Amino acid sequence: MDAVLADPDSLPPMPAGPPHGEEHFTASQTVRDLVIGTADGLTVPFALAAGLSGAVAANAVIVTAGLAEIAAGCVAMGLGGFLAARTELDHYRNERRREAEETVLYPERERWEVMAVFHRDGLRGPALQQATDAICADRERWIDFMMRHELELSAPDPAEAPRSAVTIGGAYVAGGLVPLLPYVLLADTHAALQLSCVLTGLALLGFGWLKARAIGMPPLRSALQTALIGGLAAGVAYLVARWVGS
Repeated sequence: MDAVLADPDSLPPMPAGPPHGEEHFTASQTVRDLVIGTADGLTVPFALAAGLSGAVAANAVIVTAGLAEIAAGCVAMGLGGFLAARTELDHYRNERRREAEETVLYPERERWEVMAVFHRDGLRGPALQQATDAICADRERWIDFMMRHELELSAPDPAEAPRSAVTIGGAYVAGGLVPLLPYVLLADTHAALQLSCVLTGLALLGFGWLKARAIGMPPLRSALQTALIGGLAAGVAYLVARWVGS
């Protein structure tokens, strides 16, 4: 039976039951940028180094090519993240400008749209009219309401574009240095390739695990998938280089 409240505007007491945590997760833009940068940083330079190992036996050449690729990838990925964030911001601003114009040119229609949102949420009669009047009394609040409830758009952070560029580019560099490190430390290319496979495999497993923990996926499956993708890319590059160089 529903609880009867002395104050109809107050909330009822919390139902009895075992305590539980509210473990809902919303991945932040920074987490997504780190995932994008690190995943590509670990995979692409690793595949390049493995491919070159199948064609040349000069670690200096592999390291030079790898560093060049990391630099190019850092710039390309960083600019990609910057432009993606800027595009999102420009889209929001354009839609907000259009919505502001519509509240001036077609105020009755826009007011009806506000009323339709409240009607959909269950308001009727005087409460529907009062809620609509309250929103439409302030033009900025009116526009904000339409952006969120009609277009389902939230205002992006203007600082997100440069932050996204730095995060993705930095994560790409950090990930890319892992498979190249053995070629810097060891003189033998074959031994360096073996160590690179071990280090990168462990890094991919660890990264897949952490990524899954961050976004709420099964950690073991994500770790194995990430390592499998990186290993497959490197294996294909190695075999193609050996085939072309033979």
